[in-house]
Amino acid sequence: MDSDGSHLGSILAMAVCLLMSAYFSATETAFSSLNRTRIKVLADNGNRKASLVLSLSNNYDRLISTILIGNNIVNIAVASIGTLLFVEIYGDIGATVSSVVVTVAVLIFGEITPKSIAKDSPEKFAMFCAGFIRFWLFVLTPLNFIFSKWKKLVSRFFKTDESSKMSHEELLVLVEDVENDGGIDRSEGELLKNAIEFGDLSAEEILTHRMDIEAVGVDESKENIAEKFTKTRFSRLLVYEDYIDRIVGVLHQKDFYVDGRVSDKPVVEIMTKPVFVYQHTKVREILKRLQVNKSHIAVVVDEFGGTMGMVSMEDILEELVGEIWDEHDEVEKSFEMLGNGSYRVDCSVSLGDFCDFFGVDIESDSVSVGGWILERLNGIPSEGDGFDFDGLRITIANLDANRVSFVTVKKI
Repeated sequence: MDSDGSHLGSILAMAVCLLMSAYFSATETAFSSLNRTRIKVLADNGNRKASLVLSLSNNYDRLISTILIGNNIVNIAVASIGTLLFVEIYGDIGATVSSVVVTVAVLIFGEITPKSIAKDSPEKFAMFCAGFIRFWLFVLTPLNFIFSKWKKLVSRFFKTDESSKMSHEELLVLVEDVENDGGIDRSEGELLKNAIEFGDLSAEEILTHRMDIEAVGVDESKENIAEKFTKTRFSRLLVYEDYIDRIVGVLHQKDFYVDGRVSDKPVVEIMTKPVFVYQHTKVREILKRLQVNKSHIAVVVDEFGGTMGMVSMEDILEELVGEIWDEHDEVEKSFEMLGNGSYRVDCSVSLGDFCDFFGVDIESDSVSVGGWILERLNGIPSEGDGFDFDGLRITIANLDANRVSFVTVKKI
């Protein structure tokens, strides 16, 4: 009877150790897999358990040390108790039987099953077990102190990268994962991606080229300026002195017309001071300058001080939210399908968008498709000229003042 009671006590002790092993294993998986953003939102909304989980995860080294120490203690305990029990029952082969039984039991009930359950809903399980693991953090404080000192000693010999900042590429992958999981829709995903890539854009990548700028001379007649406003339907025009490389102001339509009539004041008195930026200036910096100067247009100059183009507030916003069309804009397609696998491509489109659309990889210093084509042809082309590149046949379709405006692209 005493023997049976002893065996029952050993079995109960093993069961308790297995239960603790399952708890520690599941807790480890829950805290390593949980979504910190989701937990932070719950904590901000007043969830006490989420606040405790967030506090514990902020000291992850101490937490994981506690879990591993506790898990190893109970696993060693269940192995020791099992060996004593099976040796007493089966004699010489008891140790072997114990090794097999305990290993299988620990793997199934102490590791695989609890970790699989915790992985499916890590936030819920972390909040469920947070209170108990906090108790073990207190109990195992002395051991945690010893191991923290050991970690510092080891770190002196094995230098690790302390940087935990997420790169732009990792952020883009994260957004794609959330989008694929259904957490956000496609339009929201595109907006987030644009916002992440926004900081890397420079003026030369989004500017309107000087060839496409609508500008007027400072001494130009009021009739011509009024006609320019009517024809372009722009609310602002750049003002130059003698030639386009000498931009001296920005003329606003509301300043040009007063009470429905053309202002009697000369243009030089009603125009505003332009904002100048260099071609490599980051878009985020341009946005700040425009806000500070209460302006909607920045003139982009090259390294020699010549006018390279202009960037408007609308150009900047379009990099975040996509094309913005108003009721007067003519919708233009950057890639227009012609049939037979051919496309008519606007050469002002960015080289990156061209690569994405046709699935090719192009290494070039040029920003636009037109610049890349001139680089490839190494000279001023004629209509009908072309070349083959990575399965694409590219033919010059239209030129405008020695500038490639449109090309035809056919997949070979």
